[in-house]
Amino acid sequence: MHYVYLLESGIDNRRHYTGFTHDLCARLARHNAGQNQSTIHGRPWRLVSYFAFVEETKARDFERYLKSGSGRTFASRHFI
Repeated sequence: MHYVYLLESGIDNRRHYTGFTHDLCARLARHNAGQNQSTIHGRPWRLVSYFAFVEETKARDFERYLKSGSGRTFASRHFI
């Protein structure tokens, strides 16, 4: 499976991160261990929502959408 996920900072609930992975648990652990430059600040991160896709291209397209302006608005209204 391919996952698109939304994280929320444990120290600043206004800070969010959207990502893509094949292994959700391991990826969240890497974010919280500081192994990602984009999320090194704001730790600990907690999982807010995730979406599972069979096709990688659909998952990557959805991630790209959620990172767009209208996608961020959509996510904040429905998932965060």
